[in-house]
Amino acid sequence: MAAGSSAQPGSSSRARSAQGPGEAGVLKAAIAVMTEQGYHGTSVRDIAVRAGLSPGALYYHFESKQEVLATIMERGIEELLRRTRAALEGAADDPAARLAAIVETHVLFHLEDQRGTMLGTSELRALEEPVRGLHLAKRHQQQHLFDGVLTRGTELGVFGTPIPLEASRAIVVMCTGVASWFSPKGPLSRTEVAHHYQRLALDMAGARRP
Repeated sequence: MAAGSSAQPGSSSRARSAQGPGEAGVLKAAIAVMTEQGYHGTSVRDIAVRAGLSPGALYYHFESKQEVLATIMERGIEELLRRTRAALEGAADDPAARLAAIVETHVLFHLEDQRGTMLGTSELRALEEPVRGLHLAKRHQQQHLFDGVLTRGTELGVFGTPIPLEASRAIVVMCTGVASWFSPKGPLSRTEVAHHYQRLALDMAGARRP
């Protein structure tokens, strides 16, 4: 089980024969087994077996276990950034509407694949440089999207919080954390949870009531 110290996400997207469940199946299997056993407790063989492949066949898709983790985390943050930017582009200019839009996006994204979210949170420390630094920079970009909305809303008097950046960080942590407790068997749907968190976020921002 080699761990490439300079593995770049997707660097092994090479023209090789597709085998078994394909790259998507390998990533799904890796998320499942790494969530159960942790990154360091998981071997390439564990991932391959879960995906229904031989270890050798897995290397058709990825060079190492480290590249598997890097790919999972890179694709996740890129998709989250894309959706959050799209939500901002589609929202009205009002800061309260913009905050509600990105909170809904953030919550629903983290409830789509709860195991993937928890893996991304717990195994950030397992990413090796330079991938870890690049990934952290993208997480900061996501946080800055929230920061911008909170700061602008405070400047305009739409939000009353005296600590907009602290409120922004608290909102992001709160919205990310839904993956750790939500159950589809519970009383609330994913959409209902997102709506409740929109209200909580607006309250944390000190949104002025009409």
